[in-house]
Amino acid sequence: MSQPLYLALAIHNHQPVGNFDFVFEEAYNKAYLPMVELIERHPTIHLALHYTGPLRNWLSDQKPDFMGRVRALAGRGQIEMMTGGYYEPILTSIPDADKLGQIAKLSAAVQNDFGYSPTGAWLAERVWEPQLAKTFHQAKVDYTIVDDTHFKYVGLNDSDLFGYYVTEEQGYTLKIFGTSKHLRYSIPWKPVGDVIAWLREQSGQNNGLVPRVAVMGDDGEKFGLWPMTYEHVWQNQWFENFFRALEENSGWLKTISPGEYARQFPAIGRVYLPTASYDEMTEWVLPADMSADITELKHRLQDEGQDEVLRFIRGGFWRSFLVKYPEVNNMHKKMLRVHDKVYAAWEKLPDPVRWAAVDHLWAGQCNCPYWHGVFGGIYLSHIRKANYEHLIAAENLVDDAVRETDEWIEVDEVDFTRDSRQELLVETPDMALYFQPSSGGSLFEWDWRSKRFNLLNNLTRRKEGYHRKLVRASQKTAKREAAKHEALEGDEEEVVNIHDLVRSKEEGLEKYLFYDWYQRAAMLDHFLHPGVSLAKFRTASYGEAGDFVNQAYIAEVSQLDSAVAVTLGRDGHVWVGNVFNPVRVEKTVTVYSKGVSLPVRYVLTNRGSATMAMPFGVEFNFNLLSGHSDDAYYEIPGVELEDDYLNSIGELTEVTEVNLFHEWFRFHIRLGFDRPATLWRMPIETISNSEGGFERGYQCSCVFPHWTLRLAPGESWEVNLRIDLSEPGP
Repeated sequence: MSQPLYLALAIHNHQPVGNFDFVFEEAYNKAYLPMVELIERHPTIHLALHYTGPLRNWLSDQKPDFMGRVRALAGRGQIEMMTGGYYEPILTSIPDADKLGQIAKLSAAVQNDFGYSPTGAWLAERVWEPQLAKTFHQAKVDYTIVDDTHFKYVGLNDSDLFGYYVTEEQGYTLKIFGTSKHLRYSIPWKPVGDVIAWLREQSGQNNGLVPRVAVMGDDGEKFGLWPMTYEHVWQNQWFENFFRALEENSGWLKTISPGEYARQFPAIGRVYLPTASYDEMTEWVLPADMSADITELKHRLQDEGQDEVLRFIRGGFWRSFLVKYPEVNNMHKKMLRVHDKVYAAWEKLPDPVRWAAVDHLWAGQCNCPYWHGVFGGIYLSHIRKANYEHLIAAENLVDDAVRETDEWIEVDEVDFTRDSRQELLVETPDMALYFQPSSGGSLFEWDWRSKRFNLLNNLTRRKEGYHRKLVRASQKTAKREAAKHEALEGDEEEVVNIHDLVRSKEEGLEKYLFYDWYQRAAMLDHFLHPGVSLAKFRTASYGEAGDFVNQAYIAEVSQLDSAVAVTLGRDGHVWVGNVFNPVRVEKTVTVYSKGVSLPVRYVLTNRGSATMAMPFGVEFNFNLLSGHSDDAYYEIPGVELEDDYLNSIGELTEVTEVNLFHEWFRFHIRLGFDRPATLWRMPIETISNSEGGFERGYQCSCVFPHWTLRLAPGESWEVNLRIDLSEPGP
């Protein structure tokens, strides 16, 4: 008698830290609740479920009855609950103590909520590195699920993956299943009959003593929350029909949880997997042009049926997101710095403070804003904001507990970004200011500590691999429209294959594809050629006259009474006609041990032989989260702005003060200068892709006061700026 084929399903459910409540609610109604109701209706179907900590917190608070229903399913042995990092971190990217702590926290929550002691762990984004075998073993995890891509990198085929393998690190063992890409792309997209037929085909290939198991681990949100899936999966009853088909074929097809299969049956053998993630992730992490190239190459090889070549095409490595997006690296290194602070103060912290601080740290490790693929990731300001909020909260708790006074100032010169160049970090009870002398002497992080908010949580506009698809789609649309107008006889409309399909949330997005050549930060110093317009500046399509914006400055720190003065100076050059004229720029920032005001004094000196006549300006990029909201706006004294939204574009002359407000968050930034300036304001907006299509996203408001200089050789010029933070009045 032939062995049955087992099917092990693992449904992973997650919402990012800081996601909007309405998203949680929609996901619950469209995906999480219908899935549990389905499982209840089919008591013979067995599978695994995984709920991450942020989602578990929301469900416990908002849907306690739902949690009770899941507990009942676990109690009768129908479902297996999985553990993992509580806040769904990329485990390989966080310190070992946090790896173990996060897994222990979710395991304890699973035991408390569902009366179930988990033996399997969901691996966030299936980002695997070999050392994780030891981590999981130490965390009392018996198995995890990775992608079939991982196994194919070591020469295994689809037919080799109907079971699990054992790996080890320093003798610490772990069982590993590979989720089938075929099943991930079939459930729920292909007809139920086709899925069952494929499973039957696999069942006929089992000639051994150990029954085979087909594994599919995938996101629960794809079953109802992804565009157009709710109607397909639930209203048209795809999943209901699938579960019925599983029951009808239970004579040869058995459902089982991965953990139960691992307990009942031995491994296929040993394996040592390389660093990997799922196939699409390895494409997304590559530089933009290469990402587009490898995606197109894979589609072409697939269409041509060249699987024997396709299997050798390999993409990138998850950690390269820390290179591709400097903003990701900055957040990651902030996380590591906060980790060091929390653990260094561990013995000094009172017990409640200790655990509150480490929990904020762990929440700040949530993976979602640390990378970008088909989902928004780093492009979503509110998700970035949430991680920074928790990291700053952890830092506040530690400093409040260990500092003996509420008025202090600390300066740390350290390679914060881990690139061999020193950054300058200045911290007080009220602010944290991170300067990058090696890149324009810029200010790249400014934490308003009482608000737990990074005012410079920005994102630079950069090319993405999928932008090529957007541009080509717009060109094809224009071509078809032109053909229609010309009414060419016999002209056939071009058929677009599935790889060229593009969905956009807004028409004409390709017109907003502007790419920055420097990092969007604060205190960026520009010398412009005469005649550069706001339009050119906004689109980054102009030539800089000086070499200051992203070049190295020298930093010096002077101790003052209850303050420090940070002076950043550069001896650079500015083009004057055909002369590369030497110029010194010196900016001095005074940071007080108390308060949230920041005076900045600029002194420019013409050290060359040519007279300089050109605009000089200082760029600031503030992210107050809302570009087009009635409670987020500009205000300029004495000026009635026709459009005052934070995503507005405009030019004003003779300005000495500009204010940015966000009433909901109670933010007020006042930027003043003692010389009347021409003020440009504009939004920094990115074009990103998501499961819902291409979309334009507000990242920050660029404020650029500038002055027209005329400096004779040897002459100096100065201007004083002041940035004040406060809460708007009632």
